[in-house]
Amino acid sequence: MENKKKNIWKPLAIVSLCLLLIVSTLYGLGVGYKNTRDNKAAAQSVDANEMLNLWQDGAAAKNELVSYIEAVTKEGSADFIPVENRIAVFDLDGTLACETDPVYFDHCVLRHRVLEDPEYKDKASDFEKEVAADITEWINTGVSPDDMMTRHGKAVASAFSGLTPEEFVKYVEDYAKTPAPGYNNMTRAEAFYKPMLQIVDYLQANDFTVYVVSGTDRFIVRGLVAASPLNLPNKQLIGSDESLVATDQGDADGLEYVFDADDQLVMGGDFLIKNLDTNKVTVIQQEIGVQPVLAFGNSGSDFSMAQYALNDNKYKAKAFMLCCDDTERENGNVEKAEKMVASCKENGYTAISMKNDWKTIYGDNVTRK
Repeated sequence: MENKKKNIWKPLAIVSLCLLLIVSTLYGLGVGYKNTRDNKAAAQSVDANEMLNLWQDGAAAKNELVSYIEAVTKEGSADFIPVENRIAVFDLDGTLACETDPVYFDHCVLRHRVLEDPEYKDKASDFEKEVAADITEWINTGVSPDDMMTRHGKAVASAFSGLTPEEFVKYVEDYAKTPAPGYNNMTRAEAFYKPMLQIVDYLQANDFTVYVVSGTDRFIVRGLVAASPLNLPNKQLIGSDESLVATDQGDADGLEYVFDADDQLVMGGDFLIKNLDTNKVTVIQQEIGVQPVLAFGNSGSDFSMAQYALNDNKYKAKAFMLCCDDTERENGNVEKAEKMVASCKENGYTAISMKNDWKTIYGDNVTRK
């Protein structure tokens, strides 16, 4: 009889244990699901005032952007934008980073390579030296030559020909860590507008994918960003292009040459395209393939990109333009800033005042020389 009781209780104990495990598992799944939802909700709860605390409270541009983001990220809103369509494009020079110290960063890189780099200056071609001399004159006079954009692109391509992309990027990264000539307590790589970096972080926190679309050479953009506080991967950095070739390719066309085990990619020496104006629009379509809903720029060369974001967009879209009106904390130009404000009113863009909208530009410890 005693053995019989044992035989009865043994299966009952097993069944009870199984039921306990099932209930615990279901409860655990329930709690896990709830925690997942809570975490997701917490992630979506973005404190704009905290994230944009370097902007003045009354800054109209900031308030307009925050209202826009709240509308397009709220599920059920008439203006809701799916995550895959939350694309924001930013110009670089004068929009995210200093444009005039004393001229564009990529022009400073070329000038350094051709005139100052002890390992290259004696190898520089006459053409490269002519372009570098023109940049020096531009620095001294403040007047940019009309044909500088294309000539500069060609000079960059030839001056860095033969370097691997990694070597080129590292060269730029090292140069970017040198002191910013017009400022105290800041390197060239640190010369990014802190309030605009907050905008990038704020957009990313709201599931926007941020791209830089610059007229600067693509690999110079990569090198500068690698040394900077801007946290974006290479695949989201778009710039002007030059050719790439295999080390053993010689004069053979890429369609006639097979990349082999001994090959590396190197800079080919040919300038291909300057990504300004409408070229910014075409490269966005080619590389992103999605019409942006937000565009940020600072000059007429960014207007095409802004219009592309606004024109016939199935989603609510906005364009913002920085106005270089701060002459104390930055190398501002009031006349240029006033023209930009007028252009914003004419085209339906939102003007951002560096002087009035930002509490700081580079940080309180950074001052102009």
